[in-house]
Amino acid sequence: MRKRLLWIAGIISSLFTALLTILGFVITNRLMYLKKKDENLILERETSAKRYDEFWYAHVKKSEKWIETANGYPIKAIFLEPHDTNCYVIICHGVTENKVNSFKYARMFERLGFNSVVYDHRRHGDSGGKTTSFGHYEKIDLQAVVKALKLHVGPDLFFGIHGESMGAATTLLYAGMEDTADFYISDCAYSDISEQLLHVMRTSTPLRTTLALRLANLFLKIRDGYSISTVSPKEAVVHIKSPVLFIHSLNDEFVLPHMSEELYERKPAPKALKLFEEGAHAQSFNKNPEEYQEVVAEFLLSHNLLVPLKSTP
Repeated sequence: MRKRLLWIAGIISSLFTALLTILGFVITNRLMYLKKKDENLILERETSAKRYDEFWYAHVKKSEKWIETANGYPIKAIFLEPHDTNCYVIICHGVTENKVNSFKYARMFERLGFNSVVYDHRRHGDSGGKTTSFGHYEKIDLQAVVKALKLHVGPDLFFGIHGESMGAATTLLYAGMEDTADFYISDCAYSDISEQLLHVMRTSTPLRTTLALRLANLFLKIRDGYSISTVSPKEAVVHIKSPVLFIHSLNDEFVLPHMSEELYERKPAPKALKLFEEGAHAQSFNKNPEEYQEVVAEFLLSHNLLVPLKSTP
């Protein structure tokens, strides 16, 4: 009888282990290979909304660059240079998007006197990389883009970084690691990816406990070499000394606005916070383009960041 009980217990244990393994692979597959938006649909969406101007893009001074990263793959970037200036903004798009989504911000910064750099995150658009890591590896790629921009412009470079959603989290993680930009703009960043994933699971899946999150963390360490506990912008912001503008929409139900409020509270001065009344997730600019630009301009002006340090010859 005892042998039979041990045999049954062994079978149950094996089945449970197999079930957890399958669940771990399913969860991490969804995270690592999150379904991206169709690139043609992104282009069509931005063009029809008049946020992407084909005539402008065809005639603006620009150069395409492949940037090698420490992660071992190339990043596709476009340096947009409508002005003869040393002032630039690097623009980081959100997860499932690509650099086309960044052109609207490039046009805004062009109106404010800045050149810009748009690029595809790893596994997005034309860039290399096999997985999405929600900022963990993306911050290293951003570091490579910053280095390339410094080599391109020289020691007189004056620059900021603008990020949307995952791009905003990446921006803050980079700044917490290497605070070299003159300013940062964080649009609807999550303050902690663990909290964000738990929110998504509880609102869109039957999973309600942290067990799935702990399981995902274990399998991510094994499969992709990092822990989700390291993707925590709220821990990064305490190390950022340059000015940060936090932006969020109050109607954002995907990344809750309290996350930007938390980031703002934890970031030492100088800083600013703007919560828009209109717009869902990553829609603050789309729904409030004129006010959005005014907020950015006021932030830059209030910190003496709109005055070019030196024009290039």
